[in-house]
Amino acid sequence: MRHRLLLAASLLFASPIAAQPADTAHAPPIQDNSFLIEEAYNQEAGVVQHITTFQLRRHSSDLDAAFTQEWPFRSIRHQLSYDVPYTRVDGSGGIGDIGINYRYQLTGDGDARLAIAPRLSVTLPTGDWKRARGNGGLGFEINIPVSYVVSPYLVTHLNAGGAVTPSARNQVGDQARTAELGIGQSVIVTASNAIQPMLEVIYSRREEVESDDRTVADESFFISPGVRAALNFRSGLQIVPGVAFPIGAGLSRGQRGVFFYLSFEHMFGK
Repeated sequence: MRHRLLLAASLLFASPIAAQPADTAHAPPIQDNSFLIEEAYNQEAGVVQHITTFQLRRHSSDLDAAFTQEWPFRSIRHQLSYDVPYTRVDGSGGIGDIGINYRYQLTGDGDARLAIAPRLSVTLPTGDWKRARGNGGLGFEINIPVSYVVSPYLVTHLNAGGAVTPSARNQVGDQARTAELGIGQSVIVTASNAIQPMLEVIYSRREEVESDDRTVADESFFISPGVRAALNFRSGLQIVPGVAFPIGAGLSRGQRGVFFYLSFEHMFGK
């Protein structure tokens, strides 16, 4: 299946794992590894991250998976990344719309109490819109992640953003301008560098093409408890697996799923 290929890609790009894990007393913290909410920490110079996600929905054969790779550009101030999504709808799966992202570290970093890192993205119409795998047109997105360290044991992250596709298509070829708005927040318990419970809450309002120049809006609201862990190796490689259980509330009541996360982060160029 395709999600196995995405996982293989993350393993392919990752550095070889050292024979023994690093001393956990001096292990680096888990910081830029949220699931549904984006944290405001760019990649440090010389460090690359590979992320694979996989989500299933209850009572549905549909699934969403993605492979993301994040690279620093010259310094922590600038970050470039890309997202390659995979979508299966009604038993048919394939690549969706690929995203190209630039993020600017406006203030703060992984050691600061407050960090803000606005992101601009271009979504390429690579997905098959006839099979509901893409929007059918070039899209643009902005997101503003804000991270704040409440205490040594608690960190919170806030996201607010939107996207627009000037010429989106539905499965029969009708065209219209669509927009999407989203806001979310997460709370992460940081008492341990090895295992961290987390809670994410996210609301979104997304328009879909109903007919030519007409759209219909769909709203969703999810509460997602989860946990992430870290494996740190002497080579500098950090592996972060995680799992979460999105639960629909309000208009999304009754919807449930399971979300899997896997990240590889390591030095490059040495």
